Amino acid sequence: MLKFLEQLDRRVAFLLMGLAVAIPILFPLPLSYKPSPLAQSAFDAIDRLPDGSKVVFSFDYDPASSGELQPMSNALVYHCARKRHKLYFMALWAPGKTICTETIATVLLKYRPDAAYGEDYVELGYQSGNEGVIKIAATDLRQQYKTDIKGTPLEAIPMMEGVNNLQAMDLLITISAGYPGSKEWVQYFSTPFPRTRMITGTTGVQSVSLYPYIPNQIAGMLGAIKGAAEYETIVNEQYPVNGKPVPELGEGQRRMGPQLVAHMLMVSLILLGNAIFFMQRKARREGRR
Repeated sequence: MLKFLEQLDRRVAFLLMGLAVAIPILFPLPLSYKPSPLAQSAFDAIDRLPDGSKVVFSFDYDPASSGELQPMSNALVYHCARKRHKLYFMALWAPGKTICTETIATVLLKYRPDAAYGEDYVELGYQSGNEGVIKIAATDLRQQYKTDIKGTPLEAIPMMEGVNNLQAMDLLITISAGYPGSKEWVQYFSTPFPRTRMITGTTGVQSVSLYPYIPNQIAGMLGAIKGAAEYETIVNEQYPVNGKPVPELGEGQRRMGPQLVAHMLMVSLILLGNAIFFMQRKARREGRR
């Protein structure tokens, strides 16, 4: 048995990993998700706002990170739509502008078809400058943004009346894959201007660096695909459509299956490798006697 394991072709491990990912995709696992306190706090930050509150979204990621972040973007936008909040969309990453527009079309307008542009939501678009955009918009929005993405002056947009800076917002939601993103929003907005609460959705790699800011600067956080799956669970329970889960709010849960099985396989292979190592060492010792 030991000899068989020692000579096992590494391609077998690759095949097993392929099956571990493919099978849960083809046959989704009936997993249940208990929301973490951080996911629940993010939900409460949106849900406890009075209907029609001002919420600004910052789409700070690109297609490479959409696998982790798009499911939570869909869930957060849907939740805000059901609460009938006024939504202000912006992006610190250039691809975030396109992702934002697509999310509005596939989620916001689908479940809130009566939403009027300029009255219920507005797209400010992408501005270069990284954290410089945050610094300026935090105190003088019109200095940073002269028009929306359609070229309409902000003064001509009804929902921009009285909104002179980001401090006028009731909640900031940033969905971030790195720099500039959540950390910069904490440093240059949520810390100096704590009246506006902040919640964030991040990749698994970035989420570790944000824990020190919870709960003072960050009220709630969704970490990677697991955070997305947890948030989908809460929203589907509280705001279903005709008593059924929202079709657009299941991708995070669906992707957790392959991730779970793949992680279990990796741990098993690590344990097996260590077992082979100790069996080999024992055999060598016995051979010297």
